[in-house]
Amino acid sequence: MQFLIDFILHIDQHIINLVNYFGDWTYLLLFLVIFIETGIVIMPFLPGDSLLFAAAAISANPQYHLNIFMFIILFLIASIVGDSLNFFLGEKVGNRLTQQKFIGKFIKQEQLDKAKAFFDKYGILAIFIARFMPIIRTFAPFIAASSGYNYQKFIKYNITACFVWVFLCCGGGYFFGNIPFVQEHFSAVVLGIILVTCLPAIIALFRNKKA
Repeated sequence: MQFLIDFILHIDQHIINLVNYFGDWTYLLLFLVIFIETGIVIMPFLPGDSLLFAAAAISANPQYHLNIFMFIILFLIASIVGDSLNFFLGEKVGNRLTQQKFIGKFIKQEQLDKAKAFFDKYGILAIFIARFMPIIRTFAPFIAASSGYNYQKFIKYNITACFVWVFLCCGGGYFFGNIPFVQEHFSAVVLGIILVTCLPAIIALFRNKKA
């Protein structure tokens, strides 16, 4: 867990280390992180928005020979295919997954209930909104499927959400990530990204507490 926290807070340095050690294999490694974060329901804690931002920022620096368009394509595929896998898992096993002793340690019924309440409240918009919210975006496809939602409708809105998400995060990283102030305070910027993306969930939590 400590390594994960350090990886998120200093994600730019860790990606640079990956580039130095693995070269072009970095594309595949970052693709797998986004695919797993999106598609494997027990891995909602992996970095998403911050990883896209950092990877795009580093690709803007010619020193590392990374292609921003390659990142955009791979992240799009990872998020869309990952969500489809997540939906398939929800369709096949649904809430029974929490009854498994091992998996139940990672997925609590309370978490699924909160995600389902989010989906019930916002309906079709939940598919789009959830893509921009860490943790919730991992549970949303699973909950949608276990609630009997139609895959054709899900994938239509999900693809749109993935396009917007990838282009916003990668575009922000590519155009603003190499500004000297951002480079000098990259950890603070990453924390800011996490806070902003978590803000809707935090507001909803306080509203529920107040209610």
